[in-house]
Amino acid sequence: MYAHDVAIIGAGIAGSTLAKSLADSGWNTILFERKKFPRHKVCGEFLSPEAKSMLDSLGVSELIQSLRPSLIERSRLIFSHGDVLEAPLASHALGVSRYSLDAALLTSAQLAGAHVQMGSAVTAVTPANEGFIIQAKQGTETVSYKVRTVIAAWGANGRMPGTTLYSARSNRRETNNPYVGVKSHVAGITTDAAVELYFFEGGYLGIAPVENGLFNVSALLRQKAFQHKPKTIEGWIDAACSRNPQLQHKLSNAVPIAGTQAAVAPVQLSREPLVWNGYPQVGDAGLMIPPLCGDGMSMALRSALMCASLADRYLSGQISLDQWRHHYERFIEQQLKGPRQWGRLLQWMIEAPVLPRLLVPCVRFTPGLMQRLIKKTRLKDVPLDVQ
Repeated sequence: MYAHDVAIIGAGIAGSTLAKSLADSGWNTILFERKKFPRHKVCGEFLSPEAKSMLDSLGVSELIQSLRPSLIERSRLIFSHGDVLEAPLASHALGVSRYSLDAALLTSAQLAGAHVQMGSAVTAVTPANEGFIIQAKQGTETVSYKVRTVIAAWGANGRMPGTTLYSARSNRRETNNPYVGVKSHVAGITTDAAVELYFFEGGYLGIAPVENGLFNVSALLRQKAFQHKPKTIEGWIDAACSRNPQLQHKLSNAVPIAGTQAAVAPVQLSREPLVWNGYPQVGDAGLMIPPLCGDGMSMALRSALMCASLADRYLSGQISLDQWRHHYERFIEQQLKGPRQWGRLLQWMIEAPVLPRLLVPCVRFTPGLMQRLIKKTRLKDVPLDVQ
């Protein structure tokens, strides 16, 4: 006898979306999260038009609007040599903090009937009698659950319970010269309805408006590019500012908001996908999307909604486990391969010493080129139903 139909490990965007979708379909769903919510995370906090559309389909658009997100209508690239590129978005996007968004999606999963175990660290996942036994540490107690199926949504740096293995394989170059991601909310600056990316030697920094009149400042930095590594998050941001005069001016009057700082390291952008490893892995657990795509949350939502659709068919006996795996892996390959490759190409181009200077005139003298590049990093708008 199973205690639950499905167990989801990780209550971020992908995990909570999965939990709500499956609970809405009537399945007995349990969601494990080892940390407490709400909390701040390193993220661009940019909800693309594609992400907004998927949240609408999930039935949480009013909930998202209640967070009072900022409207974003254009993107702007600012290079250290002084050039600026700007392009309107095809449709308006939203700026909303992960602090608010993750908590809202988790609440929506609970309201749908999902059982949420906060502060519960999964320590082992063991196949047993066409299902799984999950062991989770809750305080000083270890509790076991028997479930029909398991889905991993534990993020980019999550570790497979009971092993020393991580979700996806790392790139050797990035292992030797990894990125660090840092983030802080600030007040005291002004801008229009735009997300701005500032580029400089050793990385880039994004500024986007979020709720309550604040701005998210997040950066992705090569650790080796900063010889004297700062000891604080504010120190990393200050070091980034020193490499782009326009960024230095932009943040000259910025006031960091206490308690909003977060950091993550190492950040591996070139990990090979691993979307099934005994059970499905969604969002960053299975596939890391380069942040330059500006669509990471959208891709996490898309993989979660597709996996929820397949899990529903599997649990209702319409498809086998092998068919679930086949459809899910094919979907990831078809839908996410292109944006991922374009994101990695753009990442490489920006980091090359000369290419950014060549890119600017190409974009300026080729009408629509920047919009086409942005479109290449976006998901295709296709149905999630599998026939």
